[in-house]
Amino acid sequence: MLNSMKAKRLEHFQTGIFAELNELKEQMLSQGKTVYNLSVGTPDFEPPRHVVEAICKAASEPENYKYSLRDIPELLEAVSRYYKKRFGVDISTQCITGVHGTQEGIGHVGMALLDEGDVVLLPDPGYPIFEAGAYLSGARMEFYELREENQFLPVLSEIPEETAKKARLMILSYPYNPVCRTAPREFYEEVVAFAKKYDIFVIHDNAYSDIIFDGKEGGSFLSIPGAMEIGAEFFSLSKSFNVTGARISFMLGRKDAVDALKLLRSQFDFGTFLPIQYGAIAALDGPDEFVKEQCREYQRRRDALCGGFRRIGWKVPDSEGTMFVWAPIPKGYQSSREFCMAMIKRAGVLCTPGDAFGSKGEGYVRFALVMPVEELEQVVNAVEKSGILTANIDI
Repeated sequence: MLNSMKAKRLEHFQTGIFAELNELKEQMLSQGKTVYNLSVGTPDFEPPRHVVEAICKAASEPENYKYSLRDIPELLEAVSRYYKKRFGVDISTQCITGVHGTQEGIGHVGMALLDEGDVVLLPDPGYPIFEAGAYLSGARMEFYELREENQFLPVLSEIPEETAKKARLMILSYPYNPVCRTAPREFYEEVVAFAKKYDIFVIHDNAYSDIIFDGKEGGSFLSIPGAMEIGAEFFSLSKSFNVTGARISFMLGRKDAVDALKLLRSQFDFGTFLPIQYGAIAALDGPDEFVKEQCREYQRRRDALCGGFRRIGWKVPDSEGTMFVWAPIPKGYQSSREFCMAMIKRAGVLCTPGDAFGSKGEGYVRFALVMPVEELEQVVNAVEKSGILTANIDI
């Protein structure tokens, strides 16, 4: 019998709690029970009609089914225009490259920028692809903590100087999934100074700049003076334009870093399907009022869920941005996973345990704002009726 064909590197990755929760969900649905799935961040809004029409029109042209091989110039120019209009950032098309979603881009960027053993600074809690990409590149991972008492911002002065001196890359992201916090401009200025002092390249994941609440305005890391010299940013259309399945994202920033990722990707990729590229142009050049209204709807959902939970005695802070809510587990539970199991079994509510995002995520759970206000009010009622907030139940 042949030895196992699974590479040892895959032992680093586990499905664990997600498979168990999904199995419970399927069991409950098969029994006719109501399940509210707030675990996955897939927007429930429709993509803009003009984007769909642009994709359909391009898809009707036989020539567009050939290899694209590259980002078409019109797309790169549209990204450049958008960054100038939206963020006030002037950026050359030579400093932009498309990727098949930020997940893929960040998953590969470490292979393009790091050698085996290079030190990379990662957040804890952290979005899983940050660690996965670093691990697959063979980098040495050092984690900086994000704590509630610091508004979930890293305290750069707490990073040991010896670690900072060795670090080659740092990844950060605000508004940040999963902790749902934003970062002030002064923080980014501090990051640029820190990166210059220690010669660290910064990757900023800017997926949620259009989903930010309470009158705040989302921005770009590249708008900070000096950021273009020491960093790059991933920007996605997925959440702003509800095109998650189309996988439309871009890396923008220092040219040598962008060129490195382009070279790596040229070894395994033949470019983004041309109709998708034309759809992206339509999104970037088209009207954006619906994006702002969508943000207002996310805020109404946040208010319904966070405010509703507080009304029933669960002290859940308001999310500052992203399409998620980050909630401390009630007293009496030993772990976020234990609480998640209680939620699905007793209330029919599916959420994500915080430790799925790293050790410092323990003690929290994440909810996705992917249901209308009326249904989120039903979620709150289901949690209240279940009695799980007291933890005095047999799960």
